[in-house]
Amino acid sequence: MAQTTDRQRPLTRQALRTPSAAAVAGILFAVLFTTTMVLIRLAIPQDLGGTDTAGWLEGSTKSVSFALTLVPFAGIAFLWFMGVVRSRLGELEDQFFSTVFYGSGLLFLAMVFVSAALAGGILASFALEADKLIASGVLTYGRSVMYTITNVYAIRMAGVFMLSLGTIWVRTRVMPRIFVFLTYILALFLLLGINLSAWVILVFPAWVFAVSLFILVVSLRGKTAKGEAALGSVE
Repeated sequence: MAQTTDRQRPLTRQALRTPSAAAVAGILFAVLFTTTMVLIRLAIPQDLGGTDTAGWLEGSTKSVSFALTLVPFAGIAFLWFMGVVRSRLGELEDQFFSTVFYGSGLLFLAMVFVSAALAGGILASFALEADKLIASGVLTYGRSVMYTITNVYAIRMAGVFMLSLGTIWVRTRVMPRIFVFLTYILALFLLLGINLSAWVILVFPAWVFAVSLFILVVSLRGKTAKGEAALGSVE
């Protein structure tokens, strides 16, 4: 019996450490993703013509290159964030809504990567043959496709991700109601309000940041409470 308890101890400690570490990953995703979107959208605006876009892009190649290097790390951090959400659900996880949750999250991430790859292609082509890129209309086309993927599909997948997660929270009650209501409101805003502004996509990383920060604070408070309880029992 003692041997079984000793073997289970490292697993228990690892499970206790996982939420706080993965919550930090959610915060990193929010920071990296926001930085990436801001740099790319300032360098390749959505509402300018091809010639004007070229002028903007010519002076922003370094910032776009830096943003593109951050995208894979933002994606990795987002996967960790999905992991911490599942960790909090535990045995209460619902298979139906979890399938929608995972599917929409992975689709969102895949579309972000595709959009970033298009931005990288535009940047590489502009560096090699800027005049041909502008004259052929490929620059305008690539920019339009990039924004269509992000604004029409990726953002809506983020909204579905939030709706499914909010529904899971309602059924399991692992998060406060204030987060559930906020999640539903912001998810509907992403699904229906994308035409209001090109910067609506920043709502999603802000939401991830808030949720991750809450999980981190709760995890740290739990560890502090357990440490005080253990110290009291020793005394």
